[in-house]
Amino acid sequence: MLLLQFSTSHYCRKARLALGYKKISYQVSNLTPGLHILKLKPLTGLTTLPVLLPQEAGQVEAVADSTNIFRFLESYCPKPALFLPDRVQQSEANMLEDWLDESIGTATRFVYYHFRARAGRAIDSTIFSQVLIQVVQKQYGITDATAELATRRIEIALAQLSQRWQKSTYLVGEVLGIADLTAAALLSPLALIPAYQQQYPWLFEQIKQIHLVCGEPLPPGIEE
Repeated sequence: MLLLQFSTSHYCRKARLALGYKKISYQVSNLTPGLHILKLKPLTGLTTLPVLLPQEAGQVEAVADSTNIFRFLESYCPKPALFLPDRVQQSEANMLEDWLDESIGTATRFVYYHFRARAGRAIDSTIFSQVLIQVVQKQYGITDATAELATRRIEIALAQLSQRWQKSTYLVGEVLGIADLTAAALLSPLALIPAYQQQYPWLFEQIKQIHLVCGEPLPPGIEE
């Protein structure tokens, strides 16, 4: 299998966690932002990553979107399961994943790139990195005001996730599932922001443990 990705994308990390959890062998192809459209349009008609290419006879040519990749992998390799046997619990996990995807993952992007353009410039001060950060800020409309709103969304989300993870090792049910992988991936960029490291050590310990289970290298900012 081949995973088309941006190497720094937290949504692509989400797909890698699922592949790792399923112990499926795969390779990655890191695409260049902007030029990636030339590769994706003929495959999916879309412009977003990740995209998984199964590269096997009898399988679909391409699977776009991390949620669809979850579903494909569950069908392709049912064990170990990412979907819970209890339908009510799986429905809850689906809702959590959707909320994390549509609200919290985007909020993380706003907070992370706002930080990288200011206090976090020293993380990678190369011209290429700084230009990319400026492009992302312009593309998504990341300003002081929108980053502040995103910060508040993350605070609310972390309060809810903390309650769930304090009651159980997992967000839903008694086994690792799609909600856990999604949270671990989409919140991982916050590990490079000192304020989050100081205030939410439990979050990064949880992210670390999920990455270890999935055999995925730890995100920047989280030590072995």
